[in-house]
Amino acid sequence: MDSSNILIDCGGSQREDVEVDHGDGDGDGDDSRWVPEIGMCFSCVEEVKTYYQQYALKKGFEWRIRSSKKGDDGELNYLILSCSRGGSTVSKISCTLKTLPSRAKNCPAKICVKMKEDGLWYITQFESIHSHETSPTKARLFKANKKMNLHVRRTIQINDDAGVRINKTFQSLVKDAGGHENIPFCEKDVRDYINKERRAIGKECDGKTLISYFCKMREQNTNFFYDIDLDDDFHVRDVFWADARSRAAYEYFGDVVTFDTTYLTNKYDMPFVAFVGVNHHGQSTLLGCGLLSGEETDSFVWLFKSWLRCMLEKPPMGIVTDQCKAMKNAIELVFPTTRHRWCL
Repeated sequence: MDSSNILIDCGGSQREDVEVDHGDGDGDGDDSRWVPEIGMCFSCVEEVKTYYQQYALKKGFEWRIRSSKKGDDGELNYLILSCSRGGSTVSKISCTLKTLPSRAKNCPAKICVKMKEDGLWYITQFESIHSHETSPTKARLFKANKKMNLHVRRTIQINDDAGVRINKTFQSLVKDAGGHENIPFCEKDVRDYINKERRAIGKECDGKTLISYFCKMREQNTNFFYDIDLDDDFHVRDVFWADARSRAAYEYFGDVVTFDTTYLTNKYDMPFVAFVGVNHHGQSTLLGCGLLSGEETDSFVWLFKSWLRCMLEKPPMGIVTDQCKAMKNAIELVFPTTRHRWCL
């Protein structure tokens, strides 16, 4: 079990070292040290987050950063950490879409921390009351608490390479941990991890072959455009390309663009994405396409930026997509002046 010491000052009293448990267990069972008090101090903001994460884990609720402020020097000096169900904002997205509606409950639970002149972070306000029931036994499965250590990931990869079924792998992990209550993830997380690893282009020299093909196309026509996103292991994660015909067509028919993702049946199970416009004959014309490692906001942001750079930084007047919140967030970041509409 990894641990680090956080320096805590309870209302000006003598300081004591509090051990922060980063493992999967329940610590030493002394919950009194995990109750925040006004006056507690921490050496850095990361220690504040770690402390509140452990407190939320023991009390059974999911937490988030509600707001933060910077000083005149541009450095962060104030932070509010709260229950994830705080606030009164209600999602405008209907339940029929992919994204689940907001479940805000106006929960007041929070801590406010401020950095003072001595460079330490102090708790200035603490509220422990929740407006909803908490679930200490299920808190390990909250998104903020889910994690897989290196040993677990390695075991999953070895079993998958050997052809072991996912449910069998998960059952063996549960048995090794001594029960479901001792692992901070579920079978679906194991399945998602395996799918993500399978999507990574770069194994069996596929990434090198893809890059060689793009270089060959670029030699044949200098207007051929491609962009590749690599992960930390230099595997190809996301790809975008557009030929000279697509780039020329965008100059004339790029006012309104449709963007769609279609899952291809291949060993990577990667979404194939396409930018499509309509020409003067009412026919669809391809304006670029790519392969993504997943349908997350970060992947869409990278893709949209690459496509915008390919089209000489000229955003479309309108873009039509399906009802995906990740796409919506990426469009707001990359195409702030573009009118976004959902397809029927």
